[in-house]
Formats: sequence, C-alpha cells, structure tokens
Amino acid sequence: MRAAARPPKSLVREWFTGAALALCLTLVLVATMWPTPLDQGYEGSIDRLLAVLHRNGVPEWFGYDKLEFSANVLMFVPLGFLLSLLLPAKVWWLALLICPGLSIAIELAQAALLSSRFATVSDVVANSIGAIIGSLVAVSVRALVHSRDQKIVARALWERNGAGPV
Repeated sequence: MRAAARPPKSLVREWFTGAALALCLTLVLVATMWPTPLDQGYEGSIDRLLAVLHRNGVPEWFGYDKLEFSANVLMFVPLGFLLSLLLPAKVWWLALLICPGLSIAIELAQAALLSSRFATVSDVVANSIGAIIGSLVAVSVRALVHSRDQKIVARALWERNGAGPV
C-alpha cells in the first residue's frame, strides 16, 4: 500500500500569517523609527500607570526602565511568533537569527539617522527575548496541531479499515 500524499499547504493560512507579519513589522518600524521617542510628553501618564501598578501589587523596583524593557520584549513576541509560523517547520529557528538581526539594524539606524533616539544594547536584548518567546510559542502551537492531526489521521484510517465503531 502506498503512503498517502501530504496534504497541500494552506495558502489562506500563509497569506494571513504573511499579512499579519507585514502589519506587525510596519508597526514596529513606525514605533522604532519615529523621529522622537514615543514616550516623550507622556511622562506624567507613565508615572500614574506605574503608581497604579505599584498599588496593585507590582513591586516598587519595577520602574520606568523595567516597563520600557517589558514593552520592547512584548513588541517582538508577535514578530517571532508570526515569522516562525511563516517559515517552513524545518527552519523555524531562522526567526531566532532574523529578529535579533532586525533589532540590531533598527538600533543602528536610530543611532545613525535619528538624533533624538538612543540606540541601546538592552533594546536588542529585550527584542531578542521577545522574539524567542514568540518563536517558542509558535513551535509549541505547531507541535500541538501536528499531534492533533496525527490522531485524526490514525482514527480515520482505523475507521476506514473496518476496525472502528459500528
């Protein structure tokens, strides 16, 4: 008996993932290449947000620097996730090189082109952590879907061969 052919790739899934990645990348580039820091002029609002967080159990050591670092992590989670999904399963790990490379390129562009922005190694580290988290979530989702698909195929074959419920 010949092995069943692999089902075709979902072009809708690939198109949707590619469009979401393009949108996400556009938002990241707008946010990071804006001529002035996005938090400029919002210091009071940020202080009020931190005060609310501190009143609700967030430790006092979590200040502006930690908030900014966390925002940079969160900004790259979707990029790592979507890029890892869009890449073929065997080379998902390329997202772990591409996303930090993009972060480095952004920081270098900020240093070279934007006098009001600051290029920092901590931004690259935070962005890379976010990309790693997103990539690991994507790999986990792929593994869960693959496992589910294998069970569905096995059950269908079992039922087709007459061993299933009557």
